Formats: sequence, structure tokens, C-alpha cells
Amino acid sequence: MGHMIRVRVVGVALDPAQQHVILLKPVDAAAGGARVLPVWIGAQEAMSILVAIEGSGSPRPLAHDLMTAMLGELSASVDLVEVTHLDEGTFHARIVLQTPAGPRSFDSRPSDAIALAARADAPIWVAEAVFAEAGVPDDAVELQAPANEGADGPAEEKSVEEFRRFLDAVDPDDFQG
Repeated sequence: MGHMIRVRVVGVALDPAQQHVILLKPVDAAAGGARVLPVWIGAQEAMSILVAIEGSGSPRPLAHDLMTAMLGELSASVDLVEVTHLDEGTFHARIVLQTPAGPRSFDSRPSDAIALAARADAPIWVAEAVFAEAGVPDDAVELQAPANEGADGPAEEKSVEEFRRFLDAVDPDDFQG
């Protein structure tokens, strides 16, 4: 499989074309170098990930809430998710479940994998090769974690202007093939 880098979601944003992009950053800066991985996702997936990250909940269960509830009912849980490779600009991921019958893994879109991982508090890993191909320097912008990162940690302000400048410099076509 090659070397994997553990990441966390640092934000979901809109690029200049109003496409949603999720930003993944290595948990250990030394392992990932000063890079962030932008992954373009659909609006519904973006909302689902934000709901999970912010713990805000939604009036009716979203698809990923439903999946999480079904897994729990079946005594299964999300163990980890991996963004495994890029194929002509399309990201591929895998969800690994712990089940009573042992570990099971499923191919997935990264957005679905991340939305489930966020609900399960499961680690998210990205293949080093994916970072090498699609990672961008994070010194283009000062990215900060969502306020929920630690209950006692200070809620850091996100600089929207710098974020926009960063996104202006990133071209989705570089990733979408």
C-alpha cells in the first residue's frame, strides 16, 4: 500500500467557482511536510462533513448519520478510513470496519469516508503518493482547526481573506483530471 500519513480535516471551503473543497492536513507536520491536501466534494457531502465536525446535528438524519446508526445496530464500527490513490484526478478511498465477523473494507468516495470517520472519531489516513501528487504547500495560507478541535482549546479565528487567496491559487482542474 505504501506509506500512509494521518490527517485531520482543517476545513471545508468554497473555491472561486463555488465548488466545495475539503482540506486535509497531516496530524504530524513533520511526516507530511508543510502541505495540505484539497479534495473537491459535492455540496451535500460538504454539509454532512461540517455537521459532523461541528457536532451541530441536523433535524433529520443525513445519509451518513443513517449509515452510522445502521453500523451501530449491527455491532460494527468505523475503524479507519484511507484515501488510497488518485486515478486521473479522481480520489479513491477505503473504509475499514470492525464487525463481529472481523474487519471488512469497502471502496468509497473520500467525501463519504471522511463523513463517516468524522462521526466515528476514526482516524483518516492518506497515501503518501496522493500527497506527493495532489498536496499543496500550506504556507499559501494559515489554516486553523475548527473550534471543536479540543473542548478546552481556544477557538481560533479563521482568516477568510487568506483562505480565499489560497483557494484562488489552487486550480481544481489540477486535481479533477
